[in-house]
Amino acid sequence: MNRVPHRPLSVGALRSFEAVARLLSFRAAAQELHLTQSAVSRQIQALEEEVGAQLFTRGTRHVELTTAGATLQRAVLPMLERLDATVRQIRLARGRRQVSISTFASLASLWLLPRLEAFQRQHPDIDIRVSATDNMADLDDPEVDLVLRYTLPSAVPPDSQRLFGERLTPVVNAGYLAQSRAGLAPPLESPADLARHTLLEEDDNRPSAEYLSWRHWLRQQGVPRLEPARWIYLNFTYQQVQAALAGQGVALARLALVHESLARGELVEPFGAAARAHSPYAYWLITGRATRPRPELAQLQQWLLAQAAASCLALGEDAAPAA
Repeated sequence: MNRVPHRPLSVGALRSFEAVARLLSFRAAAQELHLTQSAVSRQIQALEEEVGAQLFTRGTRHVELTTAGATLQRAVLPMLERLDATVRQIRLARGRRQVSISTFASLASLWLLPRLEAFQRQHPDIDIRVSATDNMADLDDPEVDLVLRYTLPSAVPPDSQRLFGERLTPVVNAGYLAQSRAGLAPPLESPADLARHTLLEEDDNRPSAEYLSWRHWLRQQGVPRLEPARWIYLNFTYQQVQAALAGQGVALARLALVHESLARGELVEPFGAAARAHSPYAYWLITGRATRPRPELAQLQQWLLAQAAASCLALGEDAAPAA
């Protein structure tokens, strides 16, 4: 058979092939596809010409797949299933409103997602797409409507809106501190006592890591050379928080991301609010440059700003105007 080596196969012919291969009948395939039997037969013949191999053996009363046909069937079936699933998704989503948000994993896990259910209850007709990645989102990406970014004020676009600032504070599991105060674990009453405890450190080489590190905090507390009993290095902030909640050590936590755990008593500040350290970094709401104004976008923006204002109130800071 003659064939064109790089010419793509017709999807219509593949649909007919799949039906005949599954039903092993040209007549049944034609009925299922609402085509004439001769039309299905012509599509299969054209496909065999394209592939360069016979796909079926045709008997008087039966049809069987050849080896080449069976090989093609294994490739075609999952491809058509994915295609059909995608089309179903597009049809279901047609007419629904959607807003996409890009942010980093820890802010998504510790701040955004626990609150998002409330927005969805208020706006059940708006679909939210959250992309959580520590790679900096491209503000020109047409697939990104809103970006929640952690950075310096000098690094955000002029129309960005500040959500809340950054403060760092040592935190431990409430039971961990109770054991210490009961004499069942080493004391934890002053920064110098950390020499007998495990410190949970975010292992990060970005510029912001200077302010997130235990070394920076220990210098501010007057114990720059302190060495803890051991270190546990973790990739993400939310892992630090999880480890602290599990009683595995003391985390230097981002207050904005753990204040609710502190309010619930799950985490505690062993040295109190006086040991909190400030950072020049802050959390920002940024609109993508390619984003078109629409009601659902404005609704989510307003809701995010209201949630941020509530966080500011809990943190004891004023919500700041746009940069």
